[in-house]
Amino acid sequence: MSTPPKPLVKIPHRISGGGVSRWKTGKGFSLGELNAVGLNAEQARLLGIPIDERRKSMWPHNVEALKKWVTEVLEGKAQPPAPALPKVVKIKQKRGRAFRGLTAAGRRSRGLLSVKLRETHNYKYRKKAKEREQRKRHEATKGLGNLLRISKIVNSRK
Repeated sequence: MSTPPKPLVKIPHRISGGGVSRWKTGKGFSLGELNAVGLNAEQARLLGIPIDERRKSMWPHNVEALKKWVTEVLEGKAQPPAPALPKVVKIKQKRGRAFRGLTAAGRRSRGLLSVKLRETHNYKYRKKAKEREQRKRHEATKGLGNLLRISKIVNSRK
């Protein structure tokens, strides 16, 4: 199995940096380059060719490299890689709340900035439940009112 060629794209150059154009390997071939070879996006994905749908530029050296590789595949000299399934990204469904604190300040105030999964609050609820069991939180005394407070004061004086 041989890998398809890497596309070369131009790095945007600054005049103050000398104005020299440089090349780097890109994310994928543009749709124009694929059309010049005679492929559409679906066929290219089946052949394992990376595609960058955002890129509009069309470079002749990319078209030549792609043509050369596709002819090798058609002649049987090279085998295309197995088509990969698209990556599935799991996103938690948003709950219908008026304010979820999606700004950085809102997340910081709710203690979510140091957590990898910023939308998950379960870690916080488990922490609160643990503190309630250890009687560290004010909710542990809720409902008992003055009775518990008075008994604590009386027991501390003894």
